[in-house]
Amino acid sequence: MSKNLKAVIMAGGEGARLRPITASRPKPLTPICNRPIMEHILLLLKRQGIDTVVATVHYLAEAIEGYFGDGSEWEMNLYYSHEDTPLGTAGSVKKAEDYLSEGTFVIVSGDALTDIDLQPALDFHRQKGALATLILARVQNPLEFGVVITQEDGRILRFLEKPSWSEVFSDTVNTGMYILEPEIFGFMEPNAPYDFSQDLFPLLMREGKALYGYVMNEYWSDVGSLQQYRTAQEDLLQRRVNLDIPGVEQQPGIFVGAGAYLDPAAEIIAPSCIGASSKIKSGAVVGPFAVIGENCIIEENAVVARSILWDSVYIGHASSVQSAIVGSRATIKEAVQIQEDAVVGDRCMIDGDSVIRSRIKLWPDKYIESGSTVNMSLIWGKNWRGSLFRNLSVQGLSNIEITPELATKLGAAYGSSLSRGSIVVTSRDSLKVSRMIKRAFISGLLSTGIEVMDLRSMPLPIVRHAIRTTQAVGGVTVRAAPINAKTTLIEFYDQGGIYLSKNQERKVENLYFREDFVRCDPSEVGTIEFASRAIEQYQSGFLSALKHEQTTKPLRLVADFAYSRVASIYPGMLGQFGHDVISLNAYPDPSKAPHSPADVDVFRTNLQQIVRSLNADCGVLFENEGERLNVVDEKGRLISGYGLLMTYALLVAKSRPGCSIAAPITAPSSLEELLRPYDAHVIRTKTDARSLMTIAAERADNVALVGDMEGGLLFPEFQPSFDAMFAFARLLEMAQKAELKLSQVYDQVPPSYVASRAIRCPWELKGRIMRVLTEDASREARVELIDGIKIHHDEAWALVLPDSAEPVFHLHVEGPTQKDAEILLNQYAERIEAIR
Repeated sequence: MSKNLKAVIMAGGEGARLRPITASRPKPLTPICNRPIMEHILLLLKRQGIDTVVATVHYLAEAIEGYFGDGSEWEMNLYYSHEDTPLGTAGSVKKAEDYLSEGTFVIVSGDALTDIDLQPALDFHRQKGALATLILARVQNPLEFGVVITQEDGRILRFLEKPSWSEVFSDTVNTGMYILEPEIFGFMEPNAPYDFSQDLFPLLMREGKALYGYVMNEYWSDVGSLQQYRTAQEDLLQRRVNLDIPGVEQQPGIFVGAGAYLDPAAEIIAPSCIGASSKIKSGAVVGPFAVIGENCIIEENAVVARSILWDSVYIGHASSVQSAIVGSRATIKEAVQIQEDAVVGDRCMIDGDSVIRSRIKLWPDKYIESGSTVNMSLIWGKNWRGSLFRNLSVQGLSNIEITPELATKLGAAYGSSLSRGSIVVTSRDSLKVSRMIKRAFISGLLSTGIEVMDLRSMPLPIVRHAIRTTQAVGGVTVRAAPINAKTTLIEFYDQGGIYLSKNQERKVENLYFREDFVRCDPSEVGTIEFASRAIEQYQSGFLSALKHEQTTKPLRLVADFAYSRVASIYPGMLGQFGHDVISLNAYPDPSKAPHSPADVDVFRTNLQQIVRSLNADCGVLFENEGERLNVVDEKGRLISGYGLLMTYALLVAKSRPGCSIAAPITAPSSLEELLRPYDAHVIRTKTDARSLMTIAAERADNVALVGDMEGGLLFPEFQPSFDAMFAFARLLEMAQKAELKLSQVYDQVPPSYVASRAIRCPWELKGRIMRVLTEDASREARVELIDGIKIHHDEAWALVLPDSAEPVFHLHVEGPTQKDAEILLNQYAERIEAIR
């Protein structure tokens, strides 16, 4: 092929029929097997000896220029012809006449996929002495194309653009690829609109010019619909198209990009294409005919089949994507179903347990609530949940939903809610992603003139204590969710170390969504001070609050720190009381810490075995960055949940008769019976941690203990927040003062027969269910409305609690026996289903 041959790539199309995937990118940049269509075409031209190309651009031209630049990355010379106003297919080429006036040139489409060999077409063109040669293809359905009839020698007799079936006279269509001589420019006026098929070619025919058609035999698809887009991917994967697929063919039909990780327990079914730096985790099934973009994450037990994922897509645990298209940076959370022919636009977020029905299209930036079933396409509006805070924190998937960008903006919103010059305490856990998010958050704070006291990686009780005992107006900690290390929490505390009130949360939310940020003068940007004495101050307060004296009989204790920062602080504090502490997992390592209920069970079982084997007096497992604990008595029995709460309550009541103890409404009714001999009063509260801590702060004078059902315990005399370090030391103190072994205390705790279940329910039905249950129960039983609706029966009760952040009801029951509790649980579950 002549080295002087140049090419024009028509790259001005919008790709309207491919929306929503082309809503924010031009069609030439839509990827086929992880490579934009136009890049496939450029590489095809280069392979055939063409190194000078002019691209005509109009729609989102800056995106095309930004991706390809001057073409040097592909060792080509790439120029651009801009249409300020649409000039038509021929008019845009006329504008590039200065680049093309030296000889024969080729026009190809930048948004159609082909592997054409241009040399035979060029030989045909020159043999016929043609002024213009149209490259034709035969298709099954010619309705969307220009239909062409030629003579035996290839001269064009007739053509018609996009006929109806009654007008179809051939299956041979115009591909939009042409070989032209520069003399053709003489038939067009500068800056005037011309279309090849409707204007220029009819003119050439009328004037009897040499207009020919060459029928190609290679692959060609104009990728004119979403179905054709998916088919083109499958054709390339099956090697029906002679174009390269990015990556290395590790196994027949399986192409893998650089840096991608395929877990040995993942199943990759050929043909499939995995983009660079993507991660396919254990139990996932990918393929057949799956195209996974770059930097994607496919979680455990997820399925992606006959589907295309663009770059940076997240597919959550046990989700299923079948014969669908998912745009870039979309987040598909756990147990989501995306059904056949569905399309999810860029940056959409689909929350857990949702279903996207077949043929549904979600335009970019849509949010689908957890548990939703989407059966109509969403084009306008974001459908955003309207709430930034969920379950006392801003939370989301690490570096996917909770990103540095979000954190910086959130820091600016929080800083804007405070007075300039205020001090905010910041901290994090030991994870690298938490450090990254915290630093981004601090940047937002500093931009509003807030002073930062940074504790770096620190147990939560020490963080809350530092807030209370300094001049800080609040604090923020960034950490992984206790039972899901892939989720990042950003938690906010007020000046007492307690979670922000709902009003304070709404204030931050409003500033965040309005982007109404305070920007201080550069000279007033805040500073960062690293708090050096926070641990010392905590230890001093800790020791002052305990009445524990040096024991004559030191205890042998086993402390499992679960690879948390508590290990570097706590053993020495217990040692001051003369105890012999055997430390387990006593260094920070987030990768080894428990991140699921099953992980916690393993740690608990191990602790029980070690306590028994060492004949220790007691064992403790710290969880949740030092906020919660499990205890093992000297017999190796695990004390957790309601048993732990009641053990503590009994010891507190023995040591402080007549005191008040606060517990959530879900705690067993046997708690009151247990404490009655000591005249202790039980205050029932809402189940969330904020309510429990608020009670502790507001009633510190007469509330001796506040606890929940998950190992959270706090003593208001020290600080009104959960503190497993202080709680364990107080447990030892109270047991020794009562001259009781831990097993002797636990033996006094009566059995409680409780059961619980989460029941999914659409958001729109929650109110109706609560109304019907309240109306029915009010006629039959005693009802409490402290949190949800608690219905009392003879020797039993049931609590129906709607979740504030998920489409779920939490059902808790207690009965005189475990069997009675299970029967009652099933009755209320069936009642809720019947109301639905």
